[in-house]
Amino acid sequence: MRKFDGKQLLVATHNAGKLAEIGALLKPFGVTVVSAGALGLPEPLETEDNFVGNARIKAHAAAKAAGMIALADDSGICVDGLKGAPGVYTADWAETPNGRDFKMAMERTWRELETVEAPKPRLARFCCTLVLAWPDGHDEVFEGEMRGQVVWPMRGDLGHGYDPIFQPEGFETTFGEMKADQKNEISHRSDAFRKLVTGCFT
Repeated sequence: MRKFDGKQLLVATHNAGKLAEIGALLKPFGVTVVSAGALGLPEPLETEDNFVGNARIKAHAAAKAAGMIALADDSGICVDGLKGAPGVYTADWAETPNGRDFKMAMERTWRELETVEAPKPRLARFCCTLVLAWPDGHDEVFEGEMRGQVVWPMRGDLGHGYDPIFQPEGFETTFGEMKADQKNEISHRSDAFRKLVTGCFT
């Protein structure tokens, strides 16, 4: 497995919340992060139907464009009662002509669960795939997940995305009610990050 040997890592995202979360997780290793958005890199089309494929597209596009080692994350919520949806289309469910509206996406998720009369608890899992890509085309892949359930109504205004309707297994609070440091200890992203750190940073 190839090791990361730089001081700055390019994060292939235009999402400020995701950049902050990744930056906090890498800070103990003396690594600073810069986003693809800050460098003015375009967002490539995500044409795969799985997390690994889409993360690879983003990581390699950024690494090639900037000539830097790049980390991409493709993540989403997979709801059992919706046969795994929205899955890789998690962000797409929030798209509007004026940007992403995750409140709308969460409302759609619950409405569709009600429509199919999904049994409770309405189990789900947050999935995260991390791809670390080098400009020469090499990459390393790490996957993580956090199991839990979809709850209603929305609870909490912390976090981002679908956090206010996801209650992780073993907890009474949603991701939307958790402070960042608590969420970062248990999240799907931290699960994948532990594997990334073990493989490429230690």
